[in-house]
Formats: sequence, C-alpha cells, structure tokens
Amino acid sequence: QVQLVESGGGSVQPGGSLRLSCTASRISFQIYALGWYRQAPGQQREFVAAVSTTGTTNYADSVKGRFTISRDNAKKTVYLYMNILEPEDTAVYYCNAGSDRIVARPQPPGEYWGQGTQVTVSS
Repeated sequence: QVQLVESGGGSVQPGGSLRLSCTASRISFQIYALGWYRQAPGQQREFVAAVSTTGTTNYADSVKGRFTISRDNAKKTVYLYMNILEPEDTAVYYCNAGSDRIVARPQPPGEYWGQGTQVTVSS
C-alpha cells in the first residue's frame, strides 16, 4: 500500500519559515505528480502547490512568492519551503500524489494522501 509521510511542521512566529517534507514508499515516485493541500479548522481542504513529473509547478495565489515546492526523485521526497509565514497559513498540511492533471487542475486531488502535519503561525 502506498505511504506518504509528512514531516517538518511546527509552530513559528509570523514572518518565519518552515520546510515540510513528504517521503513516499511503495510507489513509483517518478511517475506521479506531487501536491500539497491544507485544511484550517472549520474550512475545506484547499490546494497549496503542486509539481509535475517534469518539474512544472503551480501555486495557489495566496502563497505565490512565499512558498516553493520541489521534488527529489532519488529520495522519493517532495518539499514545501514556506517563507514569510502568516497566521492565515495555520493549517494541517497534507501531501498528495496523483497524475500530472493535479498541477493544472488541482481539484479533485490525486488518489493518495499522507496523514498531515500541523503548521501553526502565531505570535
């Protein structure tokens, strides 16, 4: 069974940075697009960023210029570098794997999910 395991969440002050990682197992990593989604309390899960099998990226407008997604196929890991964090970024962040379609059209998400990692931005 495919496993996606996120790490790197935590608490940070506004303006700070975090790096999230998602490592995959039992999956042909290089043939999947990878995405990050987030869900704040009482809200629906929303798209954050995605990277295709060829390295094409897409970002939600709310994080453009602040977040960067990248992938390392040799390590079967996708990263989300988050800078200039704002309280509105507080959420559980989920890793997602699917076809390249999720890069251009993030909804619906791909078929595989991680368990999520909490990011809290607060002073």
